[in-house]
Amino acid sequence: QVQVVESGGGLAQPGGSLRLSCVVSGIISSSIIMEWFRQTTGNERELVANINFIGAKNYADSVKGRFTVSRDNAKNTVYLQMNSLKPEDTAVYYCNARNRYNARNYWGQGTQVTVSS
Repeated sequence: QVQVVESGGGLAQPGGSLRLSCVVSGIISSSIIMEWFRQTTGNERELVANINFIGAKNYADSVKGRFTVSRDNAKNTVYLQMNSLKPEDTAVYYCNARNRYNARNYWGQGTQVTVSS
């Protein structure tokens, strides 16, 4: 059984930083692309960043230069370092482990990030 558990959300001031973590269990690390999405009320979930097993990364234009995605394959863990946070980064952030062989998705429960002074 695959489990995806996020942590690290919370409250930050504009210009501040937060680091999200996501641990995946029950699936081989080399078979998954790790993704971070975010969602605000009334809006669709949007891709923030992803990283594959060999470390190739993609970012949404809105976070380029501010967010950094990384992964530790030995720990089956993906991180999202968020710097220079803006109020518009406020959202529930979800981790998704996407099986690159069958495209099946395994979602975490989400973690709230609030950027406010």
